[in-house]
Amino acid sequence: MHLLYQSDSYIVVRFDVPVTDAHHEDDAPHLSRGGYEIVDKFARKEIFIEGALAQQFQEGVEALSEGDSSEEDYDDFIERYANLSQTPVQMH
Repeated sequence: MHLLYQSDSYIVVRFDVPVTDAHHEDDAPHLSRGGYEIVDKFARKEIFIEGALAQQFQEGVEALSEGDSSEEDYDDFIERYANLSQTPVQMH
């Protein structure tokens, strides 16, 4: 788990989950999968994205980081994904 971004509005955390490949005898992790958890602090909702949606999110963030983007630019981008959330934030 890696905290990637935090603002007054959002928190973004990346999760990398090692996956074992059944075709290898040593049972060691050979593959990796994961995704991003996005927490909307004001709406008190969260979403976990993975797969193609996570890849699209990553590419968008990388494009923002190549330019002269402000915190507001990042928040506006993250908001598009956070709006997909319907899961209330729960304390663990």
